Order: sequence, then structure tokens, then C-alpha cells
Amino acid sequence: DFLKYSCQLTLDLNTVHKWLRLFEGKREIKRLTWLVQSYPAHPERFDGWEQVLCREGLSGRCYWEVEWNGGFIIAVSYKEISRKGGGHDCGLGYNDKSWSLHCTRSSLCFRHNNKKTEIAAHPSSKIGVYLEHREGTLSFYSISIPYNIMT
Repeated sequence: DFLKYSCQLTLDLNTVHKWLRLFEGKREIKRLTWLVQSYPAHPERFDGWEQVLCREGLSGRCYWEVEWNGGFIIAVSYKEISRKGGGHDCGLGYNDKSWSLHCTRSSLCFRHNNKKTEIAAHPSSKIGVYLEHREGTLSFYSISIPYNIMT
């Protein structure tokens, strides 16, 4: 059912931190701390937290999927989140302007306004995100790969 609300998101070059590099038409990101990217200065760029926002604004009902490996944070925020410095006002999930799901190979936790909630589930390499803006609902789903068993 969520697929009818599917939206294509692209990462915003004006917000990306210098240790993150965009690939695949601004739809994939990699952390490269050994190779600082030479992005032009921009007032919307994150300069303390290694983060990037999507270019598209979200409203109504939206669904998208994220594939990841290693460690990753999937978040939704208001556009007016602070971008400069390393304080909690800039970190996704650490303030009242953002909500985040922190994924590692062995754990998941949800964070909003610097309140952390551990999730007792094994992380999946693919996460679905559903936002119902008018209702104020944000949901994260673990997506498992179906197996075909032939007999």
C-alpha cells in the first residue's frame, strides 16, 4: 500500500557536509573522511555534523526506501534546522526539529529532541520510511528480501 505514496528524493548539494560525497545522480552518499570535498560555500551547508538533506520538501503522504551498509542515520527534519556548528541544534534527532533512526550492523535506535529509544530488532539493510505530514506520523519499516524456494 505504501508504494502508491512513493517519492523520489535527491540529496541537496547545498547542504552536504564536506566529508560526504554524493554519487549516482545525488541519490547515494558515502563518508570519505580522508578526502575533504571541495563544495562551494553555502549558508545551508552542514559544517559540524556529517549530514545532508534532500532537495525536495515533503508534505502530505510520502514513502521512500533507503539501502545502507556500515552505520547510517535516516532522518526527517524541518528545513529550518540549524546547519552551523556541532551543537545539538544541528544534529538530526538531537533537537525538536528532527527525528532520526540510527542504524548499525547490530542495533537500531530512534532519537528525537535528544531522547533515545533503543529498538529491539535486528537491523535490515533496507529501511522503508513513511511520513504522513498532516497526521504527524513518521514510521520506519524493516524491509526484508523475499526468498523464492523452488521445489
